[in-house]
Amino acid sequence: MTNIVRSVTSPKKFISGQNLLSSLNDYFKDYGDKAFVICDEFILERAQKEAGASIEAAGNQAVFEKFQYECTKEEIERNRELVRKHGSNIIIGIGGGKTLDTAKATAYYEKLPVVIFPTIASTDAPCTALAVIYKKDGSFDEYLFLPTNPDVVLADTGILAAAPARFFAAGIGDALATYFEARACYQSNGDNLVLNKPSTTGLGLARLCYETLLENAVKAKRAVDRKVYTRAVEDTIEATIYLSGVGAESGGLAAAHAIHNGMTAVPSLHKAQHGEKVTFGLLTQLVLENAPKEELETVIKLVKDVGLPLTLRDLGVEEFIEAEWRQVAEAACASNDTMVNMPFPVSPDDVYNAIIATNAIAESYK
Repeated sequence: MTNIVRSVTSPKKFISGQNLLSSLNDYFKDYGDKAFVICDEFILERAQKEAGASIEAAGNQAVFEKFQYECTKEEIERNRELVRKHGSNIIIGIGGGKTLDTAKATAYYEKLPVVIFPTIASTDAPCTALAVIYKKDGSFDEYLFLPTNPDVVLADTGILAAAPARFFAAGIGDALATYFEARACYQSNGDNLVLNKPSTTGLGLARLCYETLLENAVKAKRAVDRKVYTRAVEDTIEATIYLSGVGAESGGLAAAHAIHNGMTAVPSLHKAQHGEKVTFGLLTQLVLENAPKEELETVIKLVKDVGLPLTLRDLGVEEFIEAEWRQVAEAACASNDTMVNMPFPVSPDDVYNAIIATNAIAESYK
């Protein structure tokens, strides 16, 4: 039998609960005593106050630095210089996916432990050994594959439930693709996100992610719309952050994320969330697969019920420019992207045709 290496990778610790920001020191003290905290602008002051008090009371130190909006090579380098300047020995990321990826990349290059504290449940970035690097103009640059997952991931359910409901829905969209991409990658024996073969555990976690969303996502979104926290919210957060992250990393990605990466080059989509574009990528993947009508309709119903964009117009495309979408299809089929994990060959023409068909199908369900 051929020697095939399969893998399951995950953060050392995943902790969810409320009021975690004010006890942040408790969760990083075993890894370092001089924290460099890369923070989103909107929570910077609160983090300095709540987390800062916790760190100071324990006799440890922290420097808080505002994230400069895009996870670029330049932003990573800027933070690395500051880490060295302050003599920090642990990196903490507090914010959205790009902030967290910047923290992970900075920690990797500086060979330091990293604690991840998401403020929005919009992607599965917190748990993965991966950083998505963008160019200054916001278009996709490359994946940075990391040798280890974050040391600790803290999901403060109170903060996550209070974030704008659009971000919560986007996280559901990103997580919704996890099972279908892992399934495709498993069928093709493609590479997962740590460049091993997908494991049955990865596929199983991805399936559990989907089942958890089917059961809880709509109930959770209704609660988050009203800024309240319920058990359904807790279960959905576990699905969108942990199950999706570990399921994607161990199970693998396929067409949905490859199409998303192509879509980052379309100017009219720059205001769309990662998970919103992945949702359309998922629908396109199901069309490429000619998935059963019942399965497609189940996904479309969930997309509609949680208020995710369904059509290209919903995503912000007012005028469909063929040349732009031919470019999306070409980029989605790049040899270094995850379209290669589909269980059958996919050409740029196939992707372009599927995008047209997907949008037409989505329009018919409006």
